[in-house]
Amino acid sequence: MSAEPIAARGDAEGGLDERSVRVLEFEARAWQQAGLKAEAIREEFGISGARYYRILGELIDSPAALRHDPMLVKRLQRMREARAATRARRSLPTGRMLD
Repeated sequence: MSAEPIAARGDAEGGLDERSVRVLEFEARAWQQAGLKAEAIREEFGISGARYYRILGELIDSPAALRHDPMLVKRLQRMREARAATRARRSLPTGRMLD
């Protein structure tokens, strides 16, 4: 897989390259178990889950992905924002002093 940014790839009209389309199609599937998805990522793309999610994160910020599948991309963006908000709430101090 190329390390080149998503925005730099694609066709001349600013569309998505084949890998980007495959990632969106893969992500659109319903996954009930994270372990099965991680295994499928390795089989389908030949990369680690961490690398896949970096690619996906960059991809869902791309205007081309939004044009390609707006409902999926918006849903993925909302899910990412919810996870970030949850992490932020966990890391905020509660104001209580521990003895």
